[in-house]
Amino acid sequence: MSYFQYHLFFCTNQRDAGEMCCNNHNAQAMRDHCKQRVKAAGDKIHGAVRINSAGCLDRCDKGPVIVVYPEAVWYTYVDQEDIDEIVDVHLGQGKVVERLLIK
Repeated sequence: MSYFQYHLFFCTNQRDAGEMCCNNHNAQAMRDHCKQRVKAAGDKIHGAVRINSAGCLDRCDKGPVIVVYPEAVWYTYVDQEDIDEIVDVHLGQGKVVERLLIK
């Protein structure tokens, strides 16, 4: 049994100017927002959740990206509302947010 029910990795990689990367889409701010939303959700999420920054996850063409373990579900997002939906639906209800899924 894992200590965490969910472990989210946000790519926050910053590449040289002009190169595609997740941090060009405010990835660090979105990670921080996610962390706050998980704390605010409290017991609406069953089990412990860890939110981490990651270096390049090598999916820049799909970015910005988040991967949720242990399921290895990959998401992209545009804004805080997308992050909120991932927290509420995936972490809160255990369901994949199909519209944000990277296949």
